[in-house]
Amino acid sequence: MNAEGSGTWELDPALPISRQILRILRERIIHNDLKPGDRLSESEVARTYDVSRQPVREAFIRLADLGLLAVLPQRGTIVSRIGYSAVLDARFLREAIEADIAKILARAPDPAVIAELRGQLIRQEEAEGGDPNDFIDLDDLFHRTLAEAAGKGGAWKQIEGLKAQMDRVRFLSLGHFPLRKLIAQHRDIVDQIECGAITGANSAVRHHLREVLSDLPQIVAANAAYFELPDGALPQPVNAPIQGGEQG
Repeated sequence: MNAEGSGTWELDPALPISRQILRILRERIIHNDLKPGDRLSESEVARTYDVSRQPVREAFIRLADLGLLAVLPQRGTIVSRIGYSAVLDARFLREAIEADIAKILARAPDPAVIAELRGQLIRQEEAEGGDPNDFIDLDDLFHRTLAEAAGKGGAWKQIEGLKAQMDRVRFLSLGHFPLRKLIAQHRDIVDQIECGAITGANSAVRHHLREVLSDLPQIVAANAAYFELPDGALPQPVNAPIQGGEQG
């Protein structure tokens, strides 16, 4: 395992160790600090973070379930490549869930929620031009806030599990993030919710979450070794029609 940068992710002795090891390794893989093909050893990870091997083993099992690690004969445990089809599937599922979340919020707009989201938009604008990692954290906060405001915090936890491969793509494309465009899309979502436009909120979320698809072929071409590609031609995204908008 490449332990370089491991000091960025430190353990909190007050929290369960296995959960923290899982979080740290997941984040390192998503940030591409641990790259596809890198080998991981339970004993080395345990030494790096000064823990026993049991919580590391539990974390490895969960990471394999998430498609982030693979156990290969004669090679041991390695960081998996990004599944192209898994990215498309995760984005499809996320869109379906979050579009419904936006519609729930638009049916009964809550001024306190709108105020919180408006404040987040200001922080997103302030982050433009800075560290793209900070914007990704703010982006996750924005979408989590929407889910929790709709009473769907549990659904957001499911989304977090689904979107690991999408997040790996996001970090590969950090230098090309159209932050101003993404912030404008966030603002449109809030505007549609605030005015109670159920169809508009649905459409705004779907347009926003399809943004990753527009750059995916270029990201794959620039980072081919990072991806697990299907045989033959790359499958095209299959999208539901956007109500009141273009067909997808």
